[in-house]
Amino acid sequence: MDAKFWHQKWERNEIGFHRSTVNPLLINHFNALNLAKNSRIFLPLCGKTLDIGWFLANNYRVVGVELSEMAIRQLFINLGIEPHVTENQGMWHYQAENIDIFVGNLFDLTAGMLDSVDAIYDRAALVALPKAMRTQYSAHLITITHVAPQLLICFEYDQALLEGPPFSISATEIKQHYAANYELQLLESVDVAGGLKEICPAKENVWLLKQHRH
Repeated sequence: MDAKFWHQKWERNEIGFHRSTVNPLLINHFNALNLAKNSRIFLPLCGKTLDIGWFLANNYRVVGVELSEMAIRQLFINLGIEPHVTENQGMWHYQAENIDIFVGNLFDLTAGMLDSVDAIYDRAALVALPKAMRTQYSAHLITITHVAPQLLICFEYDQALLEGPPFSISATEIKQHYAANYELQLLESVDVAGGLKEICPAKENVWLLKQHRH
């Protein structure tokens, strides 16, 4: 599960994880974050998701990080936006009005580079990483965002029936990663129509993570 794996996925257009529509679970549950317009949303491992266009159309600002430069070039073409591209501490920074995307390894992204964010939308990051990396990822995410609230969407299924990614993430694991820093609320659990990759039954779970009240 290294960089080469994901670069090859994009080069071969093996991107079944890329939805051809805006995620309906985002539309249904984004208001749970209770954010003001112009809030800045962080999308880790964003790819060229159409969800970014939805955020921009609804007057939110977006910052993302993605390993594949091919994906980000396609993202800006699809948005009809010409980005300004610079280098920032070894990562490429694609920038335009209300949108910043960093191309490179998520673990190289610092809090200073990211700057302040009002919320995290994680639909594609936690589920994309093998278990050993998920602990490192969640700790890094908490650090660089200063425990920003999250809307987290993940799959749950019998991992023995299907190799990830996307990997199965249980409620127990969510708690292991996040319960020390967040109050966790399961907003919805829906069956994946036809099963995951049409192989095994699965649920898609929507979690709201809000910082503990002190």
